[in-house]
Amino acid sequence: MLTDQIKNQTIKKAIDALQNADKTAWFALFTADAKLYDDGNEVDFKPFFEKAIGHERFTVIDRVEDGGLAIYGKFHSDQWGDFKTYFRFQLDEKGKISRLNIGQANY
Repeated sequence: MLTDQIKNQTIKKAIDALQNADKTAWFALFTADAKLYDDGNEVDFKPFFEKAIGHERFTVIDRVEDGGLAIYGKFHSDQWGDFKTYFRFQLDEKGKISRLNIGQANY
């Protein structure tokens, strides 16, 4: 899957790391205290992605919005199956990802 349509380089690297099951690259892009919200509920970021990376990925990116900070697409989870999702990233003043909102999308 091509991620060329993601123009924000930090977010492109994050999605590439997710797609390639590269935990080291993924976690390096986030602040130490990164927040994760799954369908509006705060969950513990590190354990969530320790489990998810390698088992969850986009199969198609349908839309990129908000300067590359919002990604919408078809997603596969080994545990939950296939569905449409969104990833909305927030960056801190140093350009690291400080917050990620994920959830099922309706579009």
